Amino acid sequence: MSYIERGTTAFKKVNLALFAGGFSTFAILWGTQPLLPEISREFQVSPATSSLVLSSTTIALAISMLISGSLSEVFGRKPIMTLSLALSSILSILTALSPDFHLLILTRVLQGVVLAGLPAVAMAYLGEEIAPKSLGIAMGLYISGNSIGGMSGRIIGGILTDYINWHAGVIGIGIITLLSSLIFWLLLPPSANFTPKKLMLKPLMKSLISHLKEPALICIFIIGFLVSSIFASLYNYIGFELIKPPYNLSQTLVGFIFIVYIVGTFSSTWMGSLSDTHGRGKIIYISLFILLTGSCITLNTTIWIKILGIAVFTFGFFASHSIASGWVGKVSTHDKAQASSLYLFFYYGGSSINGTVSGLVYGSFGWNGLVILIASFSVLAIGTAVCLVSITTKRLKYVNRADLSRTQTVNKGE
Repeated sequence: MSYIERGTTAFKKVNLALFAGGFSTFAILWGTQPLLPEISREFQVSPATSSLVLSSTTIALAISMLISGSLSEVFGRKPIMTLSLALSSILSILTALSPDFHLLILTRVLQGVVLAGLPAVAMAYLGEEIAPKSLGIAMGLYISGNSIGGMSGRIIGGILTDYINWHAGVIGIGIITLLSSLIFWLLLPPSANFTPKKLMLKPLMKSLISHLKEPALICIFIIGFLVSSIFASLYNYIGFELIKPPYNLSQTLVGFIFIVYIVGTFSSTWMGSLSDTHGRGKIIYISLFILLTGSCITLNTTIWIKILGIAVFTFGFFASHSIASGWVGKVSTHDKAQASSLYLFFYYGGSSINGTVSGLVYGSFGWNGLVILIASFSVLAIGTAVCLVSITTKRLKYVNRADLSRTQTVNKGE
């Protein structure tokens, strides 16, 4: 198999294309997050209800990724990802024209369905095409595109909402992501190590179920569910916290707080690279602890310390997600797009469920109660990571013993 090595022109094209694709996907997905207070005001709904603008999209995305990942095993990686980016950008513009809350939710559900194509397939594409020793840095760069997209979508949406309205914010995001989709299509090399399969539902389902019987993958899926729950819990409601006393920030300033995503861009790439050299287990422990620490710092009521806490939290979150994402391709032995889809199913399932549930906690117990919930999820994620490292370490020892035994047998035969 011919892999793409770090330092080559092809490697740069792949990373730029997937950076653009991740940017587009996550600008669309999270661009409405800082607009939730404005949507809540316009449609006269509670903060928890307004979060359905995000939760409805992420749950549709989670379910659809199971289908998109399987379809990519038949129709190829690049066609599915390109179609996903183009349709989701067009739908973003149509979403802004929703005249009532129910239609807004419906269009966001449709957007979640078509958005699924890129995240469901991108990790599998990287796992198949990038040389194993370069995979950590490549995955980190892709995740950094996600963070830049999420940050840019939030900032653009916040500014346009302040100066015009939230409808203009969503349209602006749609136009920018349509251009990013074109860059993706032009730059991404076609798959070289992918062999299409026939569309046979029974084998695809059998393969999907087999991933759920793998203990190491189950641990990774749980970590994805928990870190996504943590992320949505903090970022869905930080806007509500900062526009009210004693902060009284405008939508533009709330949007600019998401510039801390730059920290996530750095951490996903740097910590992903460190995991290649120092081991995924050690680095994911550090990442999850940083995430927990950052959430606790946000309990301070001083605005600058609270923002520092958000930055530390963001560093830990993107590092954790980057390492867990890359670990899926390492652990899965077949149908890697399906395995990646399952990881993202649990990942977005966490943000969908707990993104709204945490709103009820915030409404009842305020920011302190929300942070306690986040800290609890963080501790559970660390415990799951301990189990994951234990499982993978035992497996590695078993494989090494088996290889040694085979070598000794061959030597005796000679």
